[in-house]
Amino acid sequence: MALVPYEETRGMGLQKFHQPLATFSFANHTIQIRQDWRQLGVAAVVWDAFSADTTSLFVCGAEDRTRAARMPGAHVTITDRKVALEFLKSNVQANLPPHIQPKAVVKELTWGHNLGNFSPGEFDLILGADIIYLEETFTDLLQTLEHLSSNHSVILLACRIRYERDNNFLAMLEKRFTVSKAHYDPEKDVHIYKAQKRNPWDDL
Repeated sequence: MALVPYEETRGMGLQKFHQPLATFSFANHTIQIRQDWRQLGVAAVVWDAFSADTTSLFVCGAEDRTRAARMPGAHVTITDRKVALEFLKSNVQANLPPHIQPKAVVKELTWGHNLGNFSPGEFDLILGADIIYLEETFTDLLQTLEHLSSNHSVILLACRIRYERDNNFLAMLEKRFTVSKAHYDPEKDVHIYKAQKRNPWDDL
C-alpha cells in the first residue's frame, strides 16, 4: 500500500516528487538526492518532513546541538526496506566524500522484524522523517524504537498530523517514552517530536 499527501502542498505540489533530483543545503553543504517515484513510489522521494527533521537538530536544545555537531565524524546507519536499499546506497555514494562513506552504513530494516541484527540501545540519535502514516505498522514501529534506543538516546520524529490515527500513534508513543514537541515548521506544516525512554521510577 502506498499513500500520497492528502492535498497538494504549496508550490510545486505533487510535481516535485516526479523530479529526478531533490536539492538541499544543510550545514554549509549542498546535497542532491535522486528520486524515482515511478519505480519505487514513496520509498524513493524526499518528503517535506526530511528537511524539517534536519532543521530540528538545531532547535532541540544544547545537548542535541552537540550531538548534531558531532555528526560529520559520527558513524551513521541509514535504513530502509530491502526493496529500496540499492537506491539508497546510490544516494549515499553520490553525496558523501569517499573518505566519509565507510562511516555511513546502509542497512535493511523492516519495523518489528529481525531486530537481532541491531544491538539493543545501539544508537545515540534516531531520526525518522514522515514514518507515521500506516496504522498497522504502529506497534512494530514502537517495538523497533524501543529496541534501538537506550535511556540516553534521543529520538526525533518529523511528521504531518494528517489524520486522527497520527494522534493515536503519539498517544501510544507517550505511554513508552517521554515526548515533547521540539519544533513546528508552519510553512511545511511539519511537527518535530522529541522522545526519550521513560525512567521507570517516574511512574511510581
